[in-house]
Amino acid sequence: MSRIPRFPVAKGRTGPKRRPALTTTAVTLAVLAVGTPVASATLGDEAPAASRSKASALAARGSAYIETRLLFGTERPDGGPAVTDRQFLAFIDDEVTPRFPDGLTIQDGRGQWRDSNGVIERERSYELTLLYPASEARVRDARIERIRDAYEKAYAQDSVARLEERTTADF
Repeated sequence: MSRIPRFPVAKGRTGPKRRPALTTTAVTLAVLAVGTPVASATLGDEAPAASRSKASALAARGSAYIETRLLFGTERPDGGPAVTDRQFLAFIDDEVTPRFPDGLTIQDGRGQWRDSNGVIERERSYELTLLYPASEARVRDARIERIRDAYEKAYAQDSVARLEERTTADF
């Protein structure tokens, strides 16, 4: 039979023997810690378990997609007239829609960037958003690059910015 250790009681004390306060405090802290939510953050690709389970639930409602955003400026570095709404929409009809007939989104914007001469340029701009299945990324990449090249040549642009993110989508 195992013996339960007893803690000494101070001399002159009457009544039942008591455990030291440290033991009671340690038990209380242990009980509180079990019920306390734990937050964590990582710098790598790993997400906390709670985030992974939420992401898994969301992924179940959609499929893997790529969201590509292209940023088109309208001012011409050569000093020519700015690209008009009519010209930009004709560009969309001629160059983008045939390559992405399932849909796209265009937003008007105001942009700012430093040109090759170090001058801050401010201009009216457009943001084009394309959404396509991740499984088609290789084929779509070539189409997107043709769109960028065509705009740069047609309107004497230094560049068309490209941003991409993996996402899930459900329609």
